[in-house]
Amino acid sequence: MPGRSGRRGYREFFDDESKASEMPGKRITDHQVHKYKQHRNTRTQVAAAAKAGLSERSARRIDHTDTLPSQHRQRSWRTREDPLTAVWDAEVVPLLQTDAQLNAVTLLEELQRRHPAQYDTSVLRTLQRRMRQWRATHGAERDIYFAQEHPPARLGLSDFTVADDLGIEIDGAAFPHRLYQFALAHSGWRHAEVSVGGESFIALSAGLQAALWRLGGVPEEHRTDSLSAAFNNLAEQETLTLRYDALCRHYGMRASRCNPGQSHENGSIESRHDSLKTALDQALRLRGSRAFDDRVGYEAFVDLIVQRLNTRASKRLAVERPLLEALPARRTAEFEERPARVSKYAIFTVKGVQYSAPSQLIGHRLMVRQYAQHIECWLGGQCVLRRPRATHRDGQRHPRDIDYRHLVAALRRKPGAFARWVLRDAAFPRPVYRRTWERLAAARPEREACKTMVGLLALAADGHEAQLADELEQLIELDQLPDLLALTQLLAPPTGGVPDVAVDLPALAGYDALLEATGQTVGEVAL
Repeated sequence: MPGRSGRRGYREFFDDESKASEMPGKRITDHQVHKYKQHRNTRTQVAAAAKAGLSERSARRIDHTDTLPSQHRQRSWRTREDPLTAVWDAEVVPLLQTDAQLNAVTLLEELQRRHPAQYDTSVLRTLQRRMRQWRATHGAERDIYFAQEHPPARLGLSDFTVADDLGIEIDGAAFPHRLYQFALAHSGWRHAEVSVGGESFIALSAGLQAALWRLGGVPEEHRTDSLSAAFNNLAEQETLTLRYDALCRHYGMRASRCNPGQSHENGSIESRHDSLKTALDQALRLRGSRAFDDRVGYEAFVDLIVQRLNTRASKRLAVERPLLEALPARRTAEFEERPARVSKYAIFTVKGVQYSAPSQLIGHRLMVRQYAQHIECWLGGQCVLRRPRATHRDGQRHPRDIDYRHLVAALRRKPGAFARWVLRDAAFPRPVYRRTWERLAAARPEREACKTMVGLLALAADGHEAQLADELEQLIELDQLPDLLALTQLLAPPTGGVPDVAVDLPALAGYDALLEATGQTVGEVAL
């Protein structure tokens, strides 16, 4: 009958499902029995067993007993002889007592060397169970993790994370960098900034202050790991660096750090590093490219992703933000000052990095303010130069940031100095200019090559750097050398003379005739 066949299919379905859920070797628990009896009042035996994850056979057995599985007497006898009886107490336990980190594979190999042909690989699982049981009763104490409650407005955390694995490119070149991140432990609100100069105090100060002013308040405590920019790790006692201590006192925060080597104590920020980099990676995949035209574009991209993540914490932040301490009247210094003198080569050095300067500053002693992302040069209370901060890249021991615009006017007066100029390679604004010089130096006399290259740099300095770079790329593809005159005429605006404009002044007698025609005199017109 159709109905009977349908009923049989129903039973077979639940029976298969119950057998699949009750895995071999798994003991039936008290919870399963309670759940089965609960469903048995309103369902068939098969259906109730399926709901409890039991087989139909186990359900029939449960119906005929009033005891729970936990009330049954546990088996105390062995079903087979223990293969490790002869060596466990005499050999294995002493080895574990000597070094508890020995694993089962190592100990089995040792037993096989000591007792050839007595212990094969089938003993490995037994050895692993015995070792696990021994460690649970006789092993060393293990670390305990203590879950913490984070009241609102109490704790803020800062940390850096390396973000090279994101594969970011800026202007066609790889962009190795770190991400600084600040987070509130209670609400999870965060702030992130791109950092290139490493885990320095300047980067920490700039990122922390930007986060606090965007947040609009200050937590009671600020925690980091053992950053050398914040803590004197060489001292026996926990001491703050002078600058970090002044920064925390300015904002009224209590400084703390996690124990050295215990990164899990800073877990509230460590976990957010993973979520931030995962969100950035996914957004970059949706974007379809990891290349950015400039650093500003990449920083805006990071800020957008952080804002999206902060929407998840908006409700908890609404509770925490009113409890934060008020900000001070102003920010504290986000830079460090260092004096530097501009040499006769139009170069000054700051912390091992060479920068170029306009020739007018040669011989002057500048006060250089070094920020996280840029430097400012002050002379007599006036900022005379502002440059992006150079960083150590590609294994450079002494990085150089040479702006060819500062030096091209002097090079035009002495073009022959370009061939063996020490700073020549650092002065090229783009790689295509370096390739053009290499081709010129190989194909033309040195003097002619220098004059042509210096002329090209002068043309680029007049505002045609990008257009000239495109033209030079095309010439390299065509295997042609640049013609300075032709490129100047192509890119530079016309410099023709000012045309003469002839202005014909009318005779004054014409005004008298006009007045006589209207019947007025000059005096009447004046009145």
